[in-house]
Amino acid sequence: MQGRNTSRRFWWINLVPWLAYLLLNLLLMSSFVGFISGVVLVSTGLSVALYLVSGATRHTALRRGWLELELPALAWRMVLCVLVGGLAVQIAVGALLAVAQALHWVTLPGANTTLGAVLMYWFNTCIMLGLWATGWIGWRALRHAREARIARLEAEAQRHQLERDALRARLNPHFVFNALNNLRALILEDPQRARELVGRLSNTLRHALEHSQHETVPLTRELAVVEDYLAVEGVHYEGRLRVSSHIDPAARDALLPPMALQLLVENAIKHGIAVTPGGGELQIVAKRTPDALRLTVENPGYLGKSRAGHGVGLAYLRQGLVRVAGRFVLEQHGPTVRATLEIPQ
Repeated sequence: MQGRNTSRRFWWINLVPWLAYLLLNLLLMSSFVGFISGVVLVSTGLSVALYLVSGATRHTALRRGWLELELPALAWRMVLCVLVGGLAVQIAVGALLAVAQALHWVTLPGANTTLGAVLMYWFNTCIMLGLWATGWIGWRALRHAREARIARLEAEAQRHQLERDALRARLNPHFVFNALNNLRALILEDPQRARELVGRLSNTLRHALEHSQHETVPLTRELAVVEDYLAVEGVHYEGRLRVSSHIDPAARDALLPPMALQLLVENAIKHGIAVTPGGGELQIVAKRTPDALRLTVENPGYLGKSRAGHGVGLAYLRQGLVRVAGRFVLEQHGPTVRATLEIPQ
């Protein structure tokens, strides 16, 4: 429906240049030679024919995707359309004039039908059609540039929104309150562990505030952040959270979007460990292939069972993966949920 409305709007707008062309011809004719029926017919026929041919040119260019081509490929196609279209206009107007003269409907004294004159008429018609084609392509290019800019701004706004949402998720009051309550209990029971928890919590919150300063980070840095986060959560979940990790030494220098691994770990704890009676084991595996980094996080649970859902964190993760052409898969494997990241290197 939208395409049909756009086409209808074009045909109405396209009336403007060719009506202006007709009025200009009539004005010049009245100023220099007066109104001659044959000239009026030719001027009207030219305007109508150019209106139809220009519409057909637009339809052909859009249908065949010419506007997506490089400039040289587009240029020669449009030039060919202008030459063929100008010839079609001259043939149509010439046929109309011949019929009208044969029926004695119009008179055209002093008509020049030599080859040179015919070529001149064709050349003038091609000039008008070429001007229209240049204006139409320029207008389409400007509109495309404006739409691309709007799309880019919308994508940027969406990215910033996801970053703000992810930041709020990282600074989730429940996470902070739990950490502070655990810290208060540890201050008297185990001051040394309390000091360690303060350092871990500080590192986690600082990473949440600084995560958007880099497009990618080394896996080693991300593992350090995950270790701090797991240490804080380990105090809260105690024996319910058991972590095993298998990190390929060759993968430590691989690059990934900041917070990518941390988001997977947080998601595994929130939707797996936290809702599973007795908790379970959270497995982290990192492997390096010749052309990609493969990260796997596995936790007990079932997809769709958690009431909280898998929302902001994974949406932000997917947005980050788009920028690095990465791939993310979340799937059920027996009684566990496995999240897999593949990031080209």
